Amino acid sequence: MPAILSRLTLFCWLLCMSFDLYAQFPVADVHLHYKWSQQDVTSPAGAIEILEQENIVMGVVIGTPAELALLLQSRAPDRLVPIFSPYREGDDWYRWAYDDSTLTRARTALASGQYQGIGELHVIGGFAPSLAKARVLKQLLKLAAEFDVPIMIHTEFSRPDFMLNLCQQFPDTRILWAHSGALLPPEAVDRVLAQCGNVWGGLGARDPWRFVNNPVTADDGTLLPEWKALLLKYPSRFMVGSDPVWPVDQLDRWDVADSGWQELDRFWTFHRRWLAQLPNAVARQIGCENAVALFARSRQVKCD
Repeated sequence: MPAILSRLTLFCWLLCMSFDLYAQFPVADVHLHYKWSQQDVTSPAGAIEILEQENIVMGVVIGTPAELALLLQSRAPDRLVPIFSPYREGDDWYRWAYDDSTLTRARTALASGQYQGIGELHVIGGFAPSLAKARVLKQLLKLAAEFDVPIMIHTEFSRPDFMLNLCQQFPDTRILWAHSGALLPPEAVDRVLAQCGNVWGGLGARDPWRFVNNPVTADDGTLLPEWKALLLKYPSRFMVGSDPVWPVDQLDRWDVADSGWQELDRFWTFHRRWLAQLPNAVARQIGCENAVALFARSRQVKCD
């Protein structure tokens, strides 16, 4: 019995040491929000301090309104990559798809050279137009290809068909699939990645507090075998984001501030734990290098 306990103690010590070492590794966050409803809780200086504390060396920031991404990026120009969001207030998450001015504003934003992408665009069943009628979305996909920037799309459907049709119709557009389909199991995500080399899977909010019915880990934080197999199958196609919005069930209320940035440490602690269960080279790819390659190709960002 003492020998068994000794080995168990050694195993636990090595596991903890491995995680502690990995926790110091730099990471890239491909899903940061900075919104009007967050400003009272988190100042730009406060947000940058949080990024430094978490050793986030590169972040993709989405502003609501879009100018807030530029405000945050001005405080850390070498660390943050702003992308253009058409959202100006809470209900724009579904109205953008029916608003022709979205296209004009997006073109103006990208032409300014200040934004290096488009998103996050929500395409949710029951609110979004069918793909056949999604004229604004299709034009934005063409615009992203024209300016050679990624576009972040958040789909929520019970099947991967919408994203499959989308990525096949626009093979020249680089798509970051926010939350990797959110509701979809790994086999459905695999179908998309196998058929569309222009899609990368984001894993923001795939945590115990948001998409709780579609976990990537068991209750103890262990990567589920089917998700681990998928990550190892496509090590260059996944990336991680915190998606710092909170409380998630009361988004963009005028009378309740969004304290998502105060939860960022909790979100990244979760992600670092499952990343630490992958081979070091794969963890570095998914935790940092893939995001840099997609959003910051011309920058010198150190991921080790």
